[in-house]
Amino acid sequence: MATTGNPALGDERYINLETFKKDGNGVKTPVWCVPLDGKIVVYTNGTSYKVKRLQRNPRVRVAPCDVRGNVRGAWVDGECHIIDDAARVERAHRAFIDKYGWQVRMLDLAAWIAGRTKGRAYLEISV
Repeated sequence: MATTGNPALGDERYINLETFKKDGNGVKTPVWCVPLDGKIVVYTNGTSYKVKRLQRNPRVRVAPCDVRGNVRGAWVDGECHIIDDAARVERAHRAFIDKYGWQVRMLDLAAWIAGRTKGRAYLEISV
């Protein structure tokens, strides 16, 4: 399923996610993404600064990029929220496995060994 604002963004291998500090300065991070129900979903460590910034300010910008964060297209404004529904989190994680395959499974194994699978935050972006 594609996003309504920019159908191609959810299908990109990486997107650059820009979140905003209290002073208004943006912080850009390349992340994996999947389309889910007309929105874009990314996941990260639940204690990361990007999550803390999003709890304060849900405004984001996203753009297609490469693994190093080099932007390859136009920035799109959006809003981002943490997914708190367990069934939706499971669907999102399944979508990551379907898209990224063994890479997600390796990260899952490393997270399981480190005891960090419960600390993930799944972020839903509306553009």
